[in-house]
Amino acid sequence: MDPLHWHKIAAISGVAAVGLGAYGAHAFKPQNAAYKEVWHTASLYHLVHTAALLAAPITKRPHVFGGLLSAGLVAFSGTCYAVALLEDRKYSTLAPFGGFAFMAAWASLLF
Repeated sequence: MDPLHWHKIAAISGVAAVGLGAYGAHAFKPQNAAYKEVWHTASLYHLVHTAALLAAPITKRPHVFGGLLSAGLVAFSGTCYAVALLEDRKYSTLAPFGGFAFMAAWASLLF
């Protein structure tokens, strides 16, 4: 895979991040207000790590960095979106793995 493909993945993720963020800010009305904060956290991490994904092609190991960030986006932000939307924390089991994937992506820049 060409390292520049990460820009396309970042573009798709960015569109989703902005759309989901707008939904969370304007249309998402959970019964329990605490889930609004969970959605906000998902949206924040989604957007920040999508921006970081743009740097993947200029890293030493673009596929490691990009793959770990993408895994983190799905596992952390995706899980948080699901928890908030369903208003049930029992769906949160993958979130820690997503957090570790984010940390591993950033740590991969050291090597």
